[in-house]
Parts: sequence; C-alpha cells; structure tokens
Amino acid sequence: MSLDPSRMAPMANAIRALSMDAVQAANSGHPGMPMGMADVATVLWSKYLKFDPSAPHWADRDRFVLSAGHGSMLIYSLLHLSGYAAPTMDDIRNFRQLGSPCAGHPENFLLDGVECTTGPLGQGVAMAVGMAIAERQLNAHFGDDLVNHRTWAIAGDGCLMEGINHEAIGLAGHLKLGQLIVLWDDNNITIDGAADLSTSEDVKARHQSAGWHVVSCDGHDASDISRAIEEAMADDRPSLVACKTIIGKGAPNKQGTSATHGAPLGPDEIAAAREMLGWEYEPFVVPDDITADWKSTGDRGAKERAAWQSRFDASDKKGEFESRMDNIAKLASPAIEAHIAGLVAEPQKVATRKASEMALGPLTQQIPHLVGGSADLTGSNNTKTPSTEPFSADNYAGRYLYYGIREFGMAAAMNGMMLHGGVVPYGGTFLIFSDYCRNAIRLSALQQTGVVYVMTHDSIGLGEDGPTHQPVEQVMSLRLVPNLNVYRPCDTIETAECWALALETSSTPSILALSRQGLPQLRGEGDENWTSAKNRSANGGYRLRAANADRKVVLVATGSEVQLAVQVADQLEQQGIGADVVSMPCTELFDAQDAAYRSDILPADTLKVSIEAGTSLGWERYTGTDGINIGIDRFGASAPASDLFEKFGFTADAIVPQITNKING
Repeated sequence: MSLDPSRMAPMANAIRALSMDAVQAANSGHPGMPMGMADVATVLWSKYLKFDPSAPHWADRDRFVLSAGHGSMLIYSLLHLSGYAAPTMDDIRNFRQLGSPCAGHPENFLLDGVECTTGPLGQGVAMAVGMAIAERQLNAHFGDDLVNHRTWAIAGDGCLMEGINHEAIGLAGHLKLGQLIVLWDDNNITIDGAADLSTSEDVKARHQSAGWHVVSCDGHDASDISRAIEEAMADDRPSLVACKTIIGKGAPNKQGTSATHGAPLGPDEIAAAREMLGWEYEPFVVPDDITADWKSTGDRGAKERAAWQSRFDASDKKGEFESRMDNIAKLASPAIEAHIAGLVAEPQKVATRKASEMALGPLTQQIPHLVGGSADLTGSNNTKTPSTEPFSADNYAGRYLYYGIREFGMAAAMNGMMLHGGVVPYGGTFLIFSDYCRNAIRLSALQQTGVVYVMTHDSIGLGEDGPTHQPVEQVMSLRLVPNLNVYRPCDTIETAECWALALETSSTPSILALSRQGLPQLRGEGDENWTSAKNRSANGGYRLRAANADRKVVLVATGSEVQLAVQVADQLEQQGIGADVVSMPCTELFDAQDAAYRSDILPADTLKVSIEAGTSLGWERYTGTDGINIGIDRFGASAPASDLFEKFGFTADAIVPQITNKING
C-alpha cells in the first residue's frame, strides 16, 4: 500500500476511535498510547510488517511485540482491522470484561497475533531480543530462503526506564541483532506527569553507546515514519526509532497530558475528539472503505507466505525444519536412556550441578533445539557442553549464550526464544538470583513457555559465600508460582529424570535447583532398564526406600537432604522404628497424582517428617499439623557446608531424637 495521506489518516483514526470507545465502555484502560502511536502502527502494518492473518503461525512471519502492553487497544485494533479471526468487534466492545480475549494487557494464549504477554514494562523489549536471537540462530542453519524475518517492538518511556531494558539492549547491541527494530513512543509522559519529573537521561545516546543504530522521526507524519523505518532496516545493527508523538493524539483538551494515559477520556472529550478527527461514526463502527483498506494490509504478507511455502516445499531442509519447529517432548527420554544405564553400571558421587552437566551432554548432542547459556556463571552452573558452541555476532549458528551479568534480561530473552519457536532455551544462574529473574519466571508460567532455569548453589550447602548467597526461602517461594515445576533432585539419576521431565512439559517452565556439594548416588537398583515409563521422578514424590521394621515414620526429603533422610532411617531402624524414605523432587507433580497414590506414599497412620535445607513453611500440607518439619527459618552463615549443616541441625544425630520423642510422647 502506498503512503497516501488521504487513506492513511482515516486508517489511523480507526485505531483512535476503537481505542477511546473500548476504554470508555470498560470505564478502564489506557487510551493515550494507542491514540498517540496510531500513525506509526498504521505505517508499519501497511508497508513493512510481514504477516498473514489467515496463517497467524506462519514460521517466517515478522514478530510484533507491544512492549507497552498497557496500550493493549492498539494491538486489538490492529488485529481486528487487518483481518485476524479474533478479536471480533464484540470482543472489543467487551474490552477488559470477563470472557473477552481483549484483556487489560495482551495475553499470548488468548489471541493469535499476540506474540507474547506484555504489561510488566521492559519485558516486551527483552523478549523481542530473545525472538531476534532465535531468528538469527535458525537463519544460520536454514538460510534466508526459510528464515528471514524481523522482530518489531513498540516501547514507551516506561519500557526504556526499567532496568531490564538496560540489560536487554546491551545484549542485543553486543550480538548485533540487526533484524530487531524498536519503535519508541517518545511522548515525554508517564503516569505521574511529564517524564522530566523522574528522568533526564539521553535515551538515544544510551542506545548508541550500547551499539544500536538510532534514528528519529515525527510520529504523526507517515512519510517521515517511513523514512526512519527504512533507514533502520538498512542498518546491520539493532535500531531504535524515536517516534516523537503526542499522547492521546486527537483528544483536543487532553492530548499531550498524563490525563490520557490510564483513564477513559469521558463522553465530552470523546465527542470533541470525534469532531477534531472528522470521525462521524457511532462507537465501534468502522466504515466499509476504511475496513477494506485495513484488510488489504495483509495482502502483501499473503503473497510473501505463498512464495515462502513454494521455497519450503522444494527445500531439502523441509523435514529438518519441521522437526525444529515441532515439540521436543518425545526426544528427551530417549536421549538420556543410555546415560542413565551408564550411571547404574558406574554410580557417581557428584554435585547435582555436575549431574546436570552430565545429562546435558547427550541431550544437547541429540536435540539441536536446545540452546543454553548462563548469566556469567558458566563454570559454576555447568551449563555448557561440547555440542554448544558460543552464539555470537560472528557465529549465529552457536547454541550457547554468554548473557553476562544480566539475570533478568536472560530470563526474559529465553521467554522470547521459546515463544519464537524452533529453539528451546535453558539458562543458568545461582538460585539466590532467581529473585532477580522472578517476574520473567512468572511470565514464563503465565505464557505457558517451557523454559528451563538451571539454578545452582541451592542451599546453605554452598558454604563460605555466606547468607547473601545462600537460598533459604527461594525454593518454597518458587513453588507458589502456578504452572511452574520446581525440581530439586537428590542424585545423578534423579537429575537426569528431572531434565527429561522439564523438556517434556513444553507448556510449563521448570526450575532445576541443584547442589554445589557432592551427593551420593542413591538410585540404581531397579533402574537397569530405565524408560520414560519408569521415570520415578514423574510422580513428583516416590518411596525411595521402604521400612524394614513396622512402619511408624515417613521421612520426606528433597535434594541434598535425601541422603540425610536415609541416615535418619538407618538409625530409626536400629531402634526398631520402621521408616520409609520418600524422595520428593517435585511437589507440583506429586500434587497432580491421584488421591490413592498420595495416600499410599504418605499414609495417614504414620508420623510424617519433612527435611529440606530451606524454610519449613509449606511442608505442613504433607506432614500435617502433627508432623515434624526440619528446615531453616533464618538466614544462613559463612562457613564450610559441613559445619553449617551441623549448626542448623541437619544431622541424623539432631533429627532422630526429635522423632523418637514425638513417637514416645
């Protein structure tokens, strides 16, 4: 479509009208950003964005990310007007209402065309970085014929203020992700008022210093917007297009002020805006000629998709490409069967972080989808394997990312990579720094992305680094996040099993909480013919060892404390007190088992004791109010691990008397 002002302006005004009408009907929302960025979005959609509404999951489509997710009516308007099956006009009429896919912020699982869930500012840009990484990685393997698309993001002042933005743009600039273009809604307004109330930084200079190309334009002049976008597309660096806009453009009495940011305009201002814009139509009505212009925006993409499909069908890489874009769940268990058989034959006493590295060896060798990385802790997280060469500006075929000290940026980028498709990312840091990653971990769960977080140094067992680095509350607090599986394996075999489970749950992210200290291999017997059907960790919790004497106690432990539970059981058995040992690597999977299984593992007629080197809060759901919860409900200390476990009561000699006293009343 040509940039004919007589056609472009009414198309942009359709976005403005739908946005102010929907927010007014809901009596809730943010009309200012979509009204201000309507012109930029219209130019992008009409001339540059590669998309086909009839094939929303086309692998080589451009990715569009609305990082400023509060302005969600922008993307809902764009999707509806350009011909996507949803949202319908009824959906838009019911903006922010129960049952409408037009939620307050865009949700990737509600609408095709919404590439990621946005709203927490800055994360959209960081996920766009991940998408751009995935595109380059796949392009390096499959070439321009099959993979050659851009990632576009619209970001507001808030997105660029958030700390995660600094992490994301630093990574993107370093990797020279030239297929990434961020359109900055430069309106100088935040909720509190003018942006200069809180910031005086030179945003353009910051991006330039990070290795970005920067260009400015008048965000309400179609020709100038087009000029800037074409300049950005011609540069081999990631680009920031600073679009100077007026927030709430078209509302004569409120435009340019924070009054349009997060509240309905009100009937009088909407009436005045209609007059100012020359929009003579009733609420939620877009005339046929404007609708036709909008529907034509997908024609270019439909032609490009048809040409791509022809190349794809003729490609000798078609099968491999289809495999890369497919779910990898069926690949994980076969990849580690031989590894587990080797562990059965030759047991290993190693830290579970090392056990993770050992499992990753065959996994990364046999599953090309896996792309690893670490936030500057590669040697500590043990996340790199011989199969994963570094991904860099000089080698986009690499499968290992050095994220630098950017835990939050890493986590969000991994979300973007997973959402893009063709890549399954895992990334490492210390468990204590899961707090830096937490909001991105939460978005992994909300977006149903099977990202794998490798979190090592999982307890006071890391020792001398002291309480600042010793996780106490992190494991249990992460268990609170819906649709997140938290694994804390006890040995080499459980670690391999948990890796398989993590890769088999493509709609659920996983955290592997791994030890620094060496742990004995407790499994092996009965695992000689291991298969996915015999993955004992898949039950979340299982009877590792049954009582010999009459069972009176069930010891439930995770991770490094399972070996301690075995020692406790040995002492109890010597006193004639039968004790089961239950290893519970994943409480979420245990909770998903049927009642009969759970009651068999945790029978009602026994004293139940939990042992975990973390907060004891939460274990009551398994031990009951009459059980015993061995944990640490304070911060740790700086000392060798063995000294710390003794100090905080994680020894058989300290635990057994508590149990016998309880039994004996």
